[in-house]
Amino acid sequence: MTRILVTGGAGYIGSHGVLALKERGYDVIVLDNLVYGHRHIVEDVLEVELVVGDTQDRLLLDNLFATRDIAAVMHFAAYTYVGESVTDPGKYYRNNMVGTLTLLEAMVAAGVKNMVFSSTSATYGVPQEIPISESHPQNPINPYGTSKLMGEWILKDFDRAYGLKSVIFRYFNASGAAPNGLIGEYHTPETHLIPLILYTALGKRPHLSIFGTNYPTPDGTCIRDYIHVSDLAIAHVLGLEYLFKSGKTEVFNLGNGNGFSVKEAIATAREVTQKEIPVLERDRREGDPPILVGSSEKANNILRWQPQYPDLRDIIAHAWQWHQNQ
Repeated sequence: MTRILVTGGAGYIGSHGVLALKERGYDVIVLDNLVYGHRHIVEDVLEVELVVGDTQDRLLLDNLFATRDIAAVMHFAAYTYVGESVTDPGKYYRNNMVGTLTLLEAMVAAGVKNMVFSSTSATYGVPQEIPISESHPQNPINPYGTSKLMGEWILKDFDRAYGLKSVIFRYFNASGAAPNGLIGEYHTPETHLIPLILYTALGKRPHLSIFGTNYPTPDGTCIRDYIHVSDLAIAHVLGLEYLFKSGKTEVFNLGNGNGFSVKEAIATAREVTQKEIPVLERDRREGDPPILVGSSEKANNILRWQPQYPDLRDIIAHAWQWHQNQ
C-alpha cells in the first residue's frame, strides 16, 4: 500500500485530505505540531498514525523518512491568519517558509521526489482581472501570502536542482464539512465567514458583522469564491496521482469559478438553518478586494477535476450538519 505523509493533517483542510486519501486506498501518516490541529480527529475519527512534531525539526523528519516507506508528501502545515501575519510576520516566515524548506531538504536527503503543496490565492494580492487565472501576477499584500509564495519559489528551485516534483494548489475560500458529517471546520479563533454565520445561527454569537456594504457589487458586499473542502481534498489526491503518472511540476487554481456575496451567504444560511441570524453592518476593512473569484479551468482540463458540491446551499448545509453535532 502506498504511504503518504500528510503534514498539518490534524487541521481543517489537511484532515479532509487524509479522509480523501484513505477513501482512495492510501496508507497515511500525519505529522502535526497540534498548535491548531486536533489530535482526536486524527487518532479517534480518522484512525491514522499521528506523529506530533514540527516541519522545522530536521532530526524528526530524517527519522520519519528513514523508518517509514513514504512515497510522497502532502504539505498542509501552515499558519493562515492574515491579520496575525501582519502583526507577527516572523512566526509566519519561520513556520510557512523555513518549515517548508526544512521539509524539502529532508525529502531530498531521503530520495522522496513528490510533493503536493497547499498554497493560496493570497499570493495574487489585489486582483487585476476576474476570474483570476494561474498566469495572474503574484503580488501578495500580507506576510501570509508572501510566505506561501516563497514556498512556491523554493519548490520550483528544488525541481531544477534536485528533480523534486510538485503540484501547487492555489485555492480560494475553503468551506463546508465532510458530507458524511465525520469531520468539519473549527478554528480558535474563528475568522471564516460561513462558520461565523453558523455560530450566530446557533446562538454562540449575538450577531454577525458585515464589513462594508458599499462595494461596487450587486448588493454592496464583498464577493468570494467558496469551494467545498471535500472538493479541495479530492483535487489533492488527483494532484498526487498526476505526479505519480507524469512526474511534472505544475500549478493549479482551485475554486468554484462562481462568486457569492456576503449577503448571499447569509440569506442561504437563513434558508438552510431556518434561523434569523442577526447582522451588524460595519465599516470596510482595509485590504478587502470587492471581488475574488478564480478560474479552475486548468485543473478541470489537466486533472479532470470538477467540483461535486458547487452549490452554496450544499456547502452551508454540510457545515450546518456538522456544527449542530458538536
